[in-house]
Amino acid sequence: MGLLPVVVIIVIILVFAVVLSVLMSAKKGEVPSVGGKKRLQGKDRAQMLKEANRRLASNPKDLGALTAMGAVAWDDQDWERAFKAYEVVVEAGAGNPEVNEFEANERYGIAALKLGRPEDAYRGLMVARSFKQDDFEVDYNLGVLEYQRKAYEKAVALLKQAVNAQPEHAAALRYLGNAYFKVKAYKEALVSLRKAIDLEPDDKESLFAAAECYYELGNLDQALKIFSHLRADPSLGPSASLFAGTVHLNQRQYDRAVADFEIGLKHQNTKPETVAELKYRLAAAALKMQDIGKAVGLLNEIQSVYPNFKDVPSLLVKYKELNSNRNLQIFLLGSTSDFVTLCRKVALLYFPKAKVKITDISVQGNDWADILAEIETSKWSDLILFRFIRSQGTVGELSVRDFHARVKDLKAGKGYCITAGIFSEEAKRFVEARLIDLIEKQVLMQTLNSIDARAKGILPDQ
Repeated sequence: MGLLPVVVIIVIILVFAVVLSVLMSAKKGEVPSVGGKKRLQGKDRAQMLKEANRRLASNPKDLGALTAMGAVAWDDQDWERAFKAYEVVVEAGAGNPEVNEFEANERYGIAALKLGRPEDAYRGLMVARSFKQDDFEVDYNLGVLEYQRKAYEKAVALLKQAVNAQPEHAAALRYLGNAYFKVKAYKEALVSLRKAIDLEPDDKESLFAAAECYYELGNLDQALKIFSHLRADPSLGPSASLFAGTVHLNQRQYDRAVADFEIGLKHQNTKPETVAELKYRLAAAALKMQDIGKAVGLLNEIQSVYPNFKDVPSLLVKYKELNSNRNLQIFLLGSTSDFVTLCRKVALLYFPKAKVKITDISVQGNDWADILAEIETSKWSDLILFRFIRSQGTVGELSVRDFHARVKDLKAGKGYCITAGIFSEEAKRFVEARLIDLIEKQVLMQTLNSIDARAKGILPDQ
């Protein structure tokens, strides 16, 4: 026999031995891999776990065994074990051709997200995305993380890509809609949110967000319809009531606003800041309805929890006094007819023991009332013009100049300009050489306190 046939026979024997070795390894649940290390490929889960544990006992960083352990934990949704396994794989296996780095980082990131570890999740998913740009799970979960990190523009970009991959994924649509809302792209937000609602009609969070979009777009009727529908919801009810009440308050439908705010306050376990806002706006509605006692009570409740909430301290200073003085209430907040009746009473009593004849009354909107009266005393007689200004603020020079012109037009001998606030220094300087007296709040209060309107029958009971 020649040399060549012998060599051929030896080669055949060696090839047969290699094939036999591979087949035997496969039966044992292993296949050879680069560098002589082996990855577990067994179909029998129990055998694979047993072999993985055996290998990890001798080498805690055995990537093949860790990958197998992670895969089993992933399938079982045992997120803690999956996270620990893939944590080692992504760190020790970086750059290793044996490791599917995309899958390892994706699963590491998602497991971290499930465990409430956003920083680890973000890191893993970002690395995964560097390997593959169009994976739905990576884009969606990374988009959610960017939303939670308040990086809304990044969230929009990622979630758009996720929705393009799975157009009927309701959660992705919901997050995309909310991300659009945060960047004030209300029309785009509404499109995504309505698709989410079509897929999941019971998705009240998307419904609430859609109502916010309608509100921002000025479609108040549609917004109000949804907010009113959600007022009874245990979770969204307080906020929905707040929105509904605010719309009604701005529309001057005060009875409806009060009903909305009171429904919101009936809910249990509401955030304290939401309760404070509901009470604040309910107090505003009560003031519009001239229910000052109710408003003061609500403002006191707010201040007991939040001492410096908005302008509550200044409102309490203002309305506590009003609540204790009926005539001051009428002067500042009463109807025009009641206000004029009160002013008429002040004019009649301003000069004790004088004979007073009122000859003209004129009203400028809800700003002031002018009363022209002939005054006759034992020592003098004159035509006097009274102007009553409905304000607790500062009256400036322009208002006083206007009053002076009116005095001249009517040929009155003197004018009395009366306010529940104060006059500016410029206004006071203007009248120094003119026959005009400026009457501020302190003097007005003395006059109002001397009037028992109801007992005299001058003012109607309310």
